[in-house]
Amino acid sequence: MLQPNPMSGLAETELLLTADHRLYHINLKNEDIADDVILVGDQGRVEKISAYFDTIDFKTAHREFITHTGTYKGKRITVISTGIGTDNIDIVLNELDAAVNINPLTRHINANKRQLNLYRLGTSGSLQADLPVNALVCSSHGIGLDGILPYYANWETVNENELTQAFIKHCHWPKNFPFPYCVSADNNLFAKFSKKMSFGITATAPGFYGPQGRELRLKTTIPQLNDLLATFALNNIRITNFEMETSALYGLGKLLNHRCLTICVIIANRALKNFTTDYEKSIEILITACLDTLTEKN
Repeated sequence: MLQPNPMSGLAETELLLTADHRLYHINLKNEDIADDVILVGDQGRVEKISAYFDTIDFKTAHREFITHTGTYKGKRITVISTGIGTDNIDIVLNELDAAVNINPLTRHINANKRQLNLYRLGTSGSLQADLPVNALVCSSHGIGLDGILPYYANWETVNENELTQAFIKHCHWPKNFPFPYCVSADNNLFAKFSKKMSFGITATAPGFYGPQGRELRLKTTIPQLNDLLATFALNNIRITNFEMETSALYGLGKLLNHRCLTICVIIANRALKNFTTDYEKSIEILITACLDTLTEKN
């Protein structure tokens, strides 16, 4: 059987590149990417954020992945849309890391690696009655109900096992559901943002309807899921909100040694069953608060 040659670097089927040596899905290479990267789910939110920039020096788009890089208050920032879900985060995180830490010509991993600051700016549903619409929530941890992280070796090294086991016990977590891994935010980024907003654990679901306790025509297997999540707490840290990306961002980010943080604006309060009356205003609150905090001097 033919064996791969380690001198030839990563195979073409593993590291997918375009003809001009950009990462296949996100269409980026090292120089396109700032050290500070904002991740958004919605393609349209990229332009909403870059509209605040003083300059824009790079734009690209491929599939759902739209990227603008420019400067805001003297800081170079990249904004990229990921689309919805942890499966898309899996693509974006791996390809961002490959773009900055793998030589596209030799296909070898660089000896000296870049560390990115990755900020997810998202929309979210609050699980707590005291977190109203338009509140900003900083994720101290992401609990992954999605199953992505255990596909990667050494995932246990970044899992917060005490939180995971307490969560499994509290929720009577079904054995045929994905293992609920839990990963913390970067300490420094969290300390900078959390002093200005609410914070807590974010539950990351693998879907929008049943996995977040919504019932239309189909009934869910855990009708009390949201109540179980809302009543979970450990060491005075509670689950504050539901969304679909944070756990994979935190897990893959830590395994790849990038610094990650999620900040969400609440657009729906699941406990009170109300929804934002002005979505664009909610997004504006999120963008302006986060850009100003990101660029403020320590």
